[in-house]
Amino acid sequence: MPRGVFCINEGKVKVYKTGDDGKEQIIQIASSGDLLGFRSMLAQDAYKVSAQTLEESNICFVSKDDFVSLMDDNSILRNGIIKELSTELTDQAEFITNMAQKSVRQRLAFILMILIDVYKNEPINLSREDLANFVGTATETLIRLLKEFKDEGVIATETRKITVIDVKKLENIAR
Repeated sequence: MPRGVFCINEGKVKVYKTGDDGKEQIIQIASSGDLLGFRSMLAQDAYKVSAQTLEESNICFVSKDDFVSLMDDNSILRNGIIKELSTELTDQAEFITNMAQKSVRQRLAFILMILIDVYKNEPINLSREDLANFVGTATETLIRLLKEFKDEGVIATETRKITVIDVKKLENIAR
């Protein structure tokens, strides 16, 4: 049961659910400024997902009592949480639709578009296994598709880092 929320000050955190077969499905890459754990805490329900840092991170913990007190006393925070929950519901519906109705190639492009926003001006720095788990495919398939994207001039790779070179091509693939 949640005892509070986690605020990411610096770093990146993967949020994932483990399937019955033990395979991870990454559902979010959280970064600086994101809050984790507040949904389960507010619902007074056990955590349904897990989280793990992807790089050196600075994360603070705010106890449930302190967080609820802050929400009670601060309408801006309370309204921000309500807005975040509403936006997230819409985003999750779009995410599920995209993941269910697109080919693996389109899903990879879609996920790379999401990761451009998460990593800002930095190269995307995820292991191939984590990226495959985010896309929902086998690591071998992901590696083959990354090579195709590289050959097509959409991305460049250096070890595990991916730089998107042609955002327009990537957007067209994601459609």
